[in-house]
Amino acid sequence: MKKTFLNIGLSLSITFATISCSNLLDLSPEGSLTEPTTFTNYDNFVTYAWQFYDAFPGYDASVPNSEFNADLFAQANNNATSDWLWNRMVVPGSSDDYDIPYTNIRAINIMLDNIDGASQLSETEKNHIRSIGYFFKSVNYMNLLNRYGEVIWVENAIGDDDTDILYGTPSSRDEIAQKILDMLEYAEQHINENGDGKNTVNKHVVRALLSRFGLREGTWRKYHGLSESTRYLEASVSAAKSLVASFPDIHPDYDELFNSESLAPVSSVLLYKQYEPNQIMHVLASRARNSSGRWDLTKSAADLYLLKDGETRWTSSMFDGDKNPFDEFRNRDTRLYFTVPPPYKVITAHPSYQWEHTGNAADREYIDIMAELSVESRKTLPAINWEGLVLRQEPHFVDANNGQPFNVSFTGYRFYKFSNKINKIQNQDINDAPVFRMGEVFVNYAEAMFELDKIDQTVINQTVNKLRARGGVAALQISNIPDDPKRDQSVDPLLWEIRRERAVELMGEGFRFDDLRRWKKMEYAMERKIGRYITKGIDVPENSVIPILGGAKAGYIAYENKPSGTFPDAYYLYPIPSAEIVLNPKIKQNPGWQ
Repeated sequence: MKKTFLNIGLSLSITFATISCSNLLDLSPEGSLTEPTTFTNYDNFVTYAWQFYDAFPGYDASVPNSEFNADLFAQANNNATSDWLWNRMVVPGSSDDYDIPYTNIRAINIMLDNIDGASQLSETEKNHIRSIGYFFKSVNYMNLLNRYGEVIWVENAIGDDDTDILYGTPSSRDEIAQKILDMLEYAEQHINENGDGKNTVNKHVVRALLSRFGLREGTWRKYHGLSESTRYLEASVSAAKSLVASFPDIHPDYDELFNSESLAPVSSVLLYKQYEPNQIMHVLASRARNSSGRWDLTKSAADLYLLKDGETRWTSSMFDGDKNPFDEFRNRDTRLYFTVPPPYKVITAHPSYQWEHTGNAADREYIDIMAELSVESRKTLPAINWEGLVLRQEPHFVDANNGQPFNVSFTGYRFYKFSNKINKIQNQDINDAPVFRMGEVFVNYAEAMFELDKIDQTVINQTVNKLRARGGVAALQISNIPDDPKRDQSVDPLLWEIRRERAVELMGEGFRFDDLRRWKKMEYAMERKIGRYITKGIDVPENSVIPILGGAKAGYIAYENKPSGTFPDAYYLYPIPSAEIVLNPKIKQNPGWQ
């Protein structure tokens, strides 16, 4: 059995890579893939199923790019703003968001349609293979449901004569959500306990997906005025509770979750996408070490990170202010140090592969801290670019770069969560990407338990407080919740803290836009995105072009204006591509899209 889902079934996945839902009418079923000789023995089914794992993006640039549509990321570019936030979205003619899930579903259905006729499979093996199919069919329908709401349910593989399916009527959200839940609950009961070997879909992975789906669907229903939210929240809780019992301890090294050459030894990572030199690589770490990524956190994101005493930056006596970065980062949740480079200054000589301390003790404060928190192959200070050139200081502004035009930041909070020193070759990064990990399950569990009015200190201790402890932050006590002056007053204080923990733990991993959508809280992202406090003539040149709020000499960086208007209700669902409506008049555009 192959050790990872990345290196298997490539030729099979290529077969389907260019097929869109719209042009299925032009295709006949691939005979070699549907012939009885293909689906005969167990290993053939397993090998065929490897292509389904491509539904997980891993370290694709689209993951952090999606964060620009929410409140915690700003694109480090003078003229880049989100079309979602500035009401510039248009109905596309076609979209991979719509086409690719249906392409995947067709491949999955081919396998499902051939299980019962496979005489060489035992009933247990058939149930397991069916569970794999149901799991991945759920993944793809979850993506469609999340974006579009009502979509067409495709039960079997589509052939030339399947006009009823191609021209079918979309199923309601209720029907699709129920089918997803049914498939996942079947898979939970019938999949092999250990899957098909290490790093394959097993019972734990199915439960992780149930935890994610149940929370997403349950809260969407609750906050968008739909019925039966409790059913899905309970499914999330049931799955998460089982996982918390099986994996009660969180992995102690936050940075290791994202910047390891291999995640195989990390038990709290339930499924990961493996990268290998010269075989399967990505560019995300390189982009965090050059000027291509252009990913910055906003001031709102930085302010979410608590102080060591568990208080906010507005209420903690440990907070030394934010007028300079050294003060702002002091005594903070260490997850901040693994997400945004802490401040420092060093001396380098051209070509700056070597460095030395400035002699000022203040300049090395966080260099020493990071030497304790991390290891050389991951994140130690000073930071380097993709080829190993040493960055002389952080924060490193675009027009105050000391002759180093790489690794620049616009807001001053450069995102480098996925940056490491494992492979210093441009765009040939090999750190593994977690797909399901217990950090997410912990925050799913806490949030779903709150929404079901079942939260208590025991659950908080099992989840939120374990994540906080890893960051060196004091425990959350339900009886003594800090009063966050920035809290949305319509949100319960305890729920606010649970949502804070989710935002911090999952920062930059592609969850925030969907979280704001399901909570119906996109108004958070309609506030002006600002950056660090700087003083011209001190932090940047006197004639710096960096814009400051109100045009002042000192203040918070503000490249983006506040979006005009409010977030349209129509935008909570994606527009259906126009080509799909032309092909099938029974498909109706989502309300509010022209």
